[in-house]
Amino acid sequence: MIHINWEERETIKRLKCVHADAKKFIVDNKLTPGKVYDVKNETDEFYFIIDNSERIAGFRKEYFEEVK
Repeated sequence: MIHINWEERETIKRLKCVHADAKKFIVDNKLTPGKVYDVKNETDEFYFIIDNSERIAGFRKEYFEEVK
């Protein structure tokens, strides 16, 4: 039941959005290219971040690059 407290969890890392051009889904209203997001959880294909709506959402890794 990890999803219950994702918003309060410690940030794993920070990522910068590099694009919001999705082929199948609309993500440009939830992601802003150039903005840095906090990662709360990660799987093989997705990052779970707090998006522009201030809620947790999962996005494919192709939209981001790591901030150092």
